[in-house]
Amino acid sequence: MADQFTQDTGRGSAIPLRPDGWSAAAVLIAALVLLPVVSVVWLALQGGTEIWPHLLSTTLPRYVRNTLTLMLGVGLLSAAIGAGAAWLVTMYRFPGRNWLQWALLLPLAVPAYVGAYALVDFLEYAGPVQRGLRALFGWQTARDYWFPEIRTPGAAILVLSGALYPYVYLLTRAAFREQSGSVFEVAQALGAGAWSRFFRVGLPLARPAIAAGTAVVMMETVNDFGAVHYFAVQTLTTGIFSVWLQAGNLAGAAQISACVLAIIVLLVTIEKASRRRGRTHASARAHRPITAQNLSGWKAWAATLACVLPFLGGFVLPVTVLLSHSFDAQQWVEPGLARALLHSLTVGGAAALLCVILGVLMVYGARLSGRRLPVILLPVTAIGYAVPGAVLGIGILIPLAATDNAVADLVLRVTGNDPGLILTGTAAALTLAYVVRFFAVAQGTADAAMARISPSLPMAARSLGRTAGGTLRAVHLPLARASLGSALLLVFVDCVKELPATLLLRPFSFDTLATRVHAKASLENLSEAAPAALTITLVGMAATILLARANR
Repeated sequence: MADQFTQDTGRGSAIPLRPDGWSAAAVLIAALVLLPVVSVVWLALQGGTEIWPHLLSTTLPRYVRNTLTLMLGVGLLSAAIGAGAAWLVTMYRFPGRNWLQWALLLPLAVPAYVGAYALVDFLEYAGPVQRGLRALFGWQTARDYWFPEIRTPGAAILVLSGALYPYVYLLTRAAFREQSGSVFEVAQALGAGAWSRFFRVGLPLARPAIAAGTAVVMMETVNDFGAVHYFAVQTLTTGIFSVWLQAGNLAGAAQISACVLAIIVLLVTIEKASRRRGRTHASARAHRPITAQNLSGWKAWAATLACVLPFLGGFVLPVTVLLSHSFDAQQWVEPGLARALLHSLTVGGAAALLCVILGVLMVYGARLSGRRLPVILLPVTAIGYAVPGAVLGIGILIPLAATDNAVADLVLRVTGNDPGLILTGTAAALTLAYVVRFFAVAQGTADAAMARISPSLPMAARSLGRTAGGTLRAVHLPLARASLGSALLLVFVDCVKELPATLLLRPFSFDTLATRVHAKASLENLSEAAPAALTITLVGMAATILLARANR
């Protein structure tokens, strides 16, 4: 290369002899992404040990117990729904299969907290279900009949599973489609029935995908704040809000965050180990696409019902409830909704653009430099996506406040004027939180897109005198444009839906669509929350449709 000297090691690799700007940029971006996680650990250690006895004797056991219960319940139910639906739409033909295989992805467009508000509104005393029962049986008051309690951990598990099972469904369906149809034909020829083929052949082959999807579901369950708060389930995430904002104990909140980080690291480790142990390889010679079998009679309609129910509960029910509350045109023209929409568009758009730019620079820098440190840091930066927004809120606040104080002290010494806080309590802090939280989406997409580019193309560009930056602009970006555009949209949608980090870091009187929905629904004012919630859902549907097209 024209601007990079290397020496051959004799083992087919080259080691740069001097530092270069691309590897330095990759390391700096990785440091920016990992800094909030490091600051949480540092703050938890600095908080001292006197807080732990109080937490252990009061709230921490309840937080941990509820969090683990939700994780286990949502993980198991989402795995059952996602894997079962993926098996049915891949292996069989039944009424509605062609549209259901894409409709099953639509619950991704509805945030879990929106589903929680809709379910409570649908089943509460004044909702249509109980009103219909009272009209049908002539009951007058709630004392005349029994109805199950709605705001319970069980309801939270149902809502979270309905919103998150598509992660398992998407990965498992891809795993089934990648298998050779001859494997299942041999099992059938040996006398294995439908259930036996599913449990003894299908599940073992798809276990890595199911484990990966379930791990993502559990991480999102730990991250959730809106749904569990609305159902009055005290988890580690709600504990962070309570200890920090209500009790004013930042060190205690950091130590609870450290517990969350430990759970996340454990989940990631288990998921990686499961994929290594369960890795399977298909023979290219014997590979033949799976031929779906026709179902008839009650079996066909049972398969249709099994796939329709998750779609109804995860998408149709919340959207229908929101639509029923959004007929008042006045709610759509409120200044508060317009401001929230503008804030979501600007902050989410800026964060998405920064994510993609930084992701491209880091991936390109790591690939170009060939140094070990950037290559090692590349997958490590993905941990930000697994870290809950509430934890990132604490982790970002500390370094930002330290930076603001240092800059303010410097300006005060030089000019005699105190500028106050520059970044803390502004939209910049919120943008940084979004970048750290969803950097893995952009980085992973950029890495996959650049891996598909033939090495001969950038080599030809460099031989014609292009610099590293010129090669990136002339070769990599045009070829990866579609993938990077998808990453831009996906990150933007995630930013619009993000609630915990937004609640902790937003400036005073700075509402986004997510915080507006949370604020209005917490006051049981679903009519005013519905327009913002539907707007979030429409944005999410755009990303879901794009995801479905990419996985045809």
